[in-house]
Amino acid sequence: MIRSRLKNVLDGCFDQGVAEGLWTAAAAGKFTVELPKHEGMGDFATNMALVLAGAEKKNPRELAKTIVEKLAKDSELIERLEIAGPGFINISLKQDVWRRLIPVIIGEGANFGKSTIGRRRKVMVEFVSANPTGPLSIGHGRQAILGDSIARLLEATGHDVFREYYFNDAGRQMRVLGESTRARYLELLGEKFEFPEDGYQGEYIIDIARSLVDEHGDALKNHVDVKPFKEQAEKAIFKDISRTLERMGIVFDNYFNEHSLYEDGHIDDVVAELRAKGYVYEKDNATWFKTTEFGHEQDRVIIKSSGEPTYRLPDIAYHREKFRRNFDWLIDIFGSDHIATIPDVLAGVKALGYDPDKVTVVLHQFVTLTREGRQVKMSTRKANFVTVDELVDEVGLDPVRFFFMMRKADSQLEFDLDLATRQSQENPVYYVQYGYARLCSIVRQAGEKGIALPEFSEIDATLLTLLKEPEEIGLLKTLSSFPATLESSALELAPHKYIYYLMELAGQLHSYYNKHKVITDDIPLTRARLCLIMALQVVLKNGLVMVGLSAPDKM
Repeated sequence: MIRSRLKNVLDGCFDQGVAEGLWTAAAAGKFTVELPKHEGMGDFATNMALVLAGAEKKNPRELAKTIVEKLAKDSELIERLEIAGPGFINISLKQDVWRRLIPVIIGEGANFGKSTIGRRRKVMVEFVSANPTGPLSIGHGRQAILGDSIARLLEATGHDVFREYYFNDAGRQMRVLGESTRARYLELLGEKFEFPEDGYQGEYIIDIARSLVDEHGDALKNHVDVKPFKEQAEKAIFKDISRTLERMGIVFDNYFNEHSLYEDGHIDDVVAELRAKGYVYEKDNATWFKTTEFGHEQDRVIIKSSGEPTYRLPDIAYHREKFRRNFDWLIDIFGSDHIATIPDVLAGVKALGYDPDKVTVVLHQFVTLTREGRQVKMSTRKANFVTVDELVDEVGLDPVRFFFMMRKADSQLEFDLDLATRQSQENPVYYVQYGYARLCSIVRQAGEKGIALPEFSEIDATLLTLLKEPEEIGLLKTLSSFPATLESSALELAPHKYIYYLMELAGQLHSYYNKHKVITDDIPLTRARLCLIMALQVVLKNGLVMVGLSAPDKM
């Protein structure tokens, strides 16, 4: 917001210089306005002189002097200019610029921070995509929250977002699921059974088998085909997954079944198209894709000698269907175990004539749980694995969402169960939410003392000039960066940056509260500080709600 205003001023200065023949337009759009790296170096810094010097082959400090002379004429925004180092220009703004942000924030309310930078660009975000073989594990949970928060951030910045869940209800995994369910069904009937060597052993399999006993009695005990067992398990597990996602506030626009790629002929069609382009050949009774044509060290098998496709082939076919639906940007959220297959899929996309640069893959590391400093063991095929529901039951939904967003996707996440339930400033989600609750408490206290909140129309320069403490100006500067933080977090697919911002703002708020009284005997000062509190309420609430977190007014 304020940075963009300053950038407009710099652009005007640049254009004026071009018009006066001081430099050419070669550097247009190449210089930036950034926050200074060190405190005390102004509010912003620009590399405009350095970029110009490179384009014009001139001395950067001499160019910086000319720029400073022109910028100094903008008395409405700029307080002080300083040339630093080889030609950076440090810019300090007038304090009133920051104070005048308050009525803007309060006036925009729930829309403050949102932008149209996405320009309704059609984006598909594919995430979770767990096959219906069991409840969602905490690994799936991290992916669910990561995908959902990215989708929310993109929506808040003007993108047209479509959420998709890709799954397969056929193949070996599902066959083993059916065999596992049949074994438990026979066990409940007291019949002889043979449990699959790599079968699913969770308690949920027994529950599904029990539902079959309740529904069919022993009518299926001689049933050799695993189909009814697989179908019952799939139905029950998908119902459980859907319930978990709904509990987490996650809704999908579409569920895409991998099996449909086979039924609709897309798999065969992709192989035929790749073959026609010379990218497919036969060797050792298998079908190979010439990934070496796309810079890879070796070609890849896409159909085994048994005739069974490898997972690369349906993934390529699926991505072709994504492109055919005319999305501008395809975002895949995968676990780190997909890292080896991604280059092959993107090579397939390119071989089929689509632009792989339109695909962005976000890989996330796995989650480890700790309690009392010790790791909690997990196994997705054993009875002691930890589900998302169990984690939410223990620590609550907000801590789960917050903690899963708090680390970069490619960083391993150690989820401290003790910390997540602690109601203290050590717990980051509690710290941020308590900040909002504290703001609400201040407003209530003002009402109890008969101090009316200033109306939007009453927030004028006279009132706001009372806000002059360094901590107040610091808070206003942080508030001003909320829209830019939201935009960068969305475009970089980096929810952790957004969470860091909320933590920083909450920290500044608590520090200010501990040092300065908001409600004092000085009514004009109190009203001015209440203006700041109201602006903080807007930003903290927006910040929490925009990524699916609650904003409690009492804690």
